[in-house]
Amino acid sequence: MEPTALAGLPDGVTEALAAEGIEELYPPQAEAVEKGLLDGESLVASVPTASGKTLIAELAMLSAIERGGTALYIVPLRALANEKKTEFERWEEFGVSVGVSTGNYESDGEWLASRDIVVATSEKVDSLVRNDARWLSDLSCVVADEIHLVDDSHRGPTLEVTLAKLRRINPGLQTVALSATVGNADVVADWLDGELVRSDWRPIDLRMGVHYGNAINFDDGSQREVPVGEGQRQTEALVADTLDEEIDGQGGSLLVFVNSRRNAESAARRLAGVTDPRLTADERNRLEELAAEIRDGSDTDTAESLADCVARGAAFHHAGLTGDHRQAVESAFRERLIKVICATPTLAAGVNTPARRVIVRDWRRYDGEFGGMQPLDALEIHQMCGRAGRPGLDPYGEAVLLASDAETMDELFERYVWADPEPVRSKLAAEPALRTHVLSTIASGFAASRSELLSFLDRTLYATQTADPGRLEDVTDTVIDYLEANGFLERDATDGGGDTLTATSLGHTVSRLYLDPMSAAEIVDGLRDRESETEDPPTALGLYHLVSRTPDMYELYLKSGDREQYTELAYEREGEFLGAMPSEFEDVRFEDWLAALKTAKLLEDWASEVDEDRITERYGVGPGDIRGKVETAEWLLRAAERLAGEVGVDAVPVREARKRVEYGVREELLDLAGVRGVGRKRARRLFEAGIETRTELREADKSVVLAALRGRPRTAERILENVGREDPSMDGVREDTEATAAVAGEGDDSDGGRSRERGGTADESQSNLGDFG
Repeated sequence: MEPTALAGLPDGVTEALAAEGIEELYPPQAEAVEKGLLDGESLVASVPTASGKTLIAELAMLSAIERGGTALYIVPLRALANEKKTEFERWEEFGVSVGVSTGNYESDGEWLASRDIVVATSEKVDSLVRNDARWLSDLSCVVADEIHLVDDSHRGPTLEVTLAKLRRINPGLQTVALSATVGNADVVADWLDGELVRSDWRPIDLRMGVHYGNAINFDDGSQREVPVGEGQRQTEALVADTLDEEIDGQGGSLLVFVNSRRNAESAARRLAGVTDPRLTADERNRLEELAAEIRDGSDTDTAESLADCVARGAAFHHAGLTGDHRQAVESAFRERLIKVICATPTLAAGVNTPARRVIVRDWRRYDGEFGGMQPLDALEIHQMCGRAGRPGLDPYGEAVLLASDAETMDELFERYVWADPEPVRSKLAAEPALRTHVLSTIASGFAASRSELLSFLDRTLYATQTADPGRLEDVTDTVIDYLEANGFLERDATDGGGDTLTATSLGHTVSRLYLDPMSAAEIVDGLRDRESETEDPPTALGLYHLVSRTPDMYELYLKSGDREQYTELAYEREGEFLGAMPSEFEDVRFEDWLAALKTAKLLEDWASEVDEDRITERYGVGPGDIRGKVETAEWLLRAAERLAGEVGVDAVPVREARKRVEYGVREELLDLAGVRGVGRKRARRLFEAGIETRTELREADKSVVLAALRGRPRTAERILENVGREDPSMDGVREDTEATAAVAGEGDDSDGGRSRERGGTADESQSNLGDFG
């Protein structure tokens, strides 16, 4: 089927597709059209990676827009949302507007009503429903990307319930679900009342195999000789083999999947020795520039290690990196500048990073519940392998697992190469998942009684799949009891024996704030306890600890030796806790309390201007982890402010603690750090130069400002403009030498904050905690 034969699309779209080189639709795309994709029919496309799923989505959305409707594209990751927005913006020349929304869970996103296509994460869409975003009722098409992630116990229930709500709001909604090849796509299609397009077709052949000895043994029975030299590892031999095979003048690129961040970093350092001698002079220069940008973006050891690898043509990728660094690595890899990425499996979750060869080095991962290493699911391995083969760049794709003996090779073929992916199963019928979704379903008006609630839940994938409907009912009753006991719901028995369920004012607030009700209960109890026990306001550490012990915060693990050290700290600062500390004899509860304390101490260090590289070293985390903890704490503290007002508790200390963690500064820098472009380090340098407020910054001698900003005139001009200076120009301005001397002791980006670690704490002893690690 040729693109020009398609009907029902905006003028010029079919010609644009042809101009992009699409002479004929891929078989799954053509089948989707034949099954009513352009006529508003719902559909599930279960096809391999790189087989044209995105165009299926685009055709559905563009046809919906042509019929006068609007479209919503749901993604699992923020990074993927921005990538898809950029991809869809090519349709703007045909009058299609695109918007993206991933943050601010308290907003109704009313501005999105003016967009034809909205890209958002499932969590954001869920929050839009909770905040009564009226424009959602105008949707005519919703696309759910990576629908197989309903199987994920953390994010799956949100996607599942959100789709059920959208379909309830819009009974005629076209639902297009995109999935990797899974074992039960027909069940997903039944749930969504959609047609099924299931295909194993790929535009580029993918061969899967296992490397053992000196050869790759493929699933079709063929072999490819890849000898491993003396002292060489299998991965190094496979990387060298791919880089040295030139096709149309281009060498290959590789993704290497490993099971931990540490392994990703160590593997990248080793493989940089393989990529480095194969770089051209131009590539080396461009990579040096990229490495310099990475170093400028963060002064942590992780960033330095990444920059060293990137300069030599390799990189690592994991959740410990900042978002900017992950994007930089992905972009350089797509440009074939970086030759190999060593990654944890998160990279396989939809981000566009195809390679000629994928190496799955580690097929086992530590499982905390199991207490040891467990094999990965076939679906996850197939997702990694599906990254092999770059359309338009590679004539084939290869996915290779590694075996050290014949027995392991046989196991890998049976477990992964020849195996079908597992069926996906709903994870909704678990109390943690249902707590938030039961409350939001009632607060948002989708159910006003127990029977209506159960009727709504009957529209979920779980209800479609389960052979035990009583289990969902039992868990729902337990959740209703919990929500009522904590003041989020009110229940009135009716004459018919049913229950009328109504969200309280507090319950409505918790739902709109997008909090787990258990988090809200913990915060409310902690704030009330502090108010009743003492007249002293809560400290920043006390508040950080309060939000760190909620289910919405992924707290840091206690490592070997941590228990003794944090137990000592807990007793030293017991008076700051909001709530009673459990006894040491309550082993699990006490350990959770200490883990929350470790997390809170990281946040306090950040808000006391301890340098980022010291924090990464002290807590054994990456810069991305710090940013993640800070963003989560900021969100939870903002919610705590609202809850404090709801229950009549003073919100001022909560607000101050939130602002400190948001800007990463001590109290005296809050005003300055709030100026766009200033940040924690520049605020400290300006303060040390005698500029203590934004008013003083607006009126300060330009030579002093320039000196405090390390002689960077463009930076100074931008900051002065942001603070409202009438004439921000730095033309002819020279640094004030006295001001330079004033900040010289602490203004170096590589050391900022270390000399002030003790000053930001309640007593001198707590600053010594970092010495423990």
